[in-house]
Amino acid sequence: MSFGKAGTMHDWTLDATASEQVIKHALDAGINFFDTANSYSQGTSEEYLGRALRRNVARDQVVIASKVYFNPGRLSAQAIQREIDGTLKRLGTDYLDLYIIHRFDYETPIEETMTALNELVKAGKVRALGASAMYGYQFHNMQEFAKQAGLAQFEAMENHYNLLYREDERELIPVCKQYGVSLMPYSPLAAGHLSHLGWQTDSLRSRTDRVAMGKYDDTKDKDYQIVLRVNELAQKHGVSMTQIALAWQWAKGVMAPIVGTTKPSHFDDAVAALNLKLTPAEVAYLEELYQPHKIKGALKQNPPAGTVLVDKK
Repeated sequence: MSFGKAGTMHDWTLDATASEQVIKHALDAGINFFDTANSYSQGTSEEYLGRALRRNVARDQVVIASKVYFNPGRLSAQAIQREIDGTLKRLGTDYLDLYIIHRFDYETPIEETMTALNELVKAGKVRALGASAMYGYQFHNMQEFAKQAGLAQFEAMENHYNLLYREDERELIPVCKQYGVSLMPYSPLAAGHLSHLGWQTDSLRSRTDRVAMGKYDDTKDKDYQIVLRVNELAQKHGVSMTQIALAWQWAKGVMAPIVGTTKPSHFDDAVAALNLKLTPAEVAYLEELYQPHKIKGALKQNPPAGTVLVDKK
């Protein structure tokens, strides 16, 4: 989501040149998994990502994921067939490694969506399927239908999960573990709040990201106490706060947290987190102050047509 024409979705996204610099640095650091969506910056995120990857790495050396839902027709069979072709064209590839439904569609029958997704796998346009933020029962119902019908099942879940938002520990994550689904949460650093002291910075994103404000500002007074504990452990280990926040994700069984950044150097920090292992006592210390939050991510209904930013302030 960091890549794309500024102003088409967020004001702080990187242009094509800056996007390629960040992507190339990530590749040099050993990162090989890139996640985007058809709705990010009106498709320019996919265009910038695809262009940068084609210029810097062989296709079979990277894993590319994109999404479908925030588009006309949501998850109808017709929409899925149309949107995958647009995504592949913008990325400049003939297949996706992972195709993710961005949200649960309240208007399209589960049978229609799962059958359409299965057709993409059979056609070779998609290698594996994933889902994003939704309620546990919805994910269970979709997964169970696919299982009983002999269709391709979901293999990854990209949900909202970090030290400041852990509501999915109640239902969705246990369902994922029941089905052996890999966890690849978005916002693992809580829009940067877990990576620095002080709730806001003077960065363009901090000043203008209405989605981040909508997700986190209402509970900042209580949540900042958790941020302070992240900093305390960072000082103890002699590492950055980012490394502590991501090491917590490894400790929780996460496979691949989706780290978004607008600076190449941030990837060095993220990669370094792989070398840090928290003790059970440290994990418990980081989690101790958490209090229940309102749901941010899963939707109670389909938003109005044309909506691409949810949970915004």
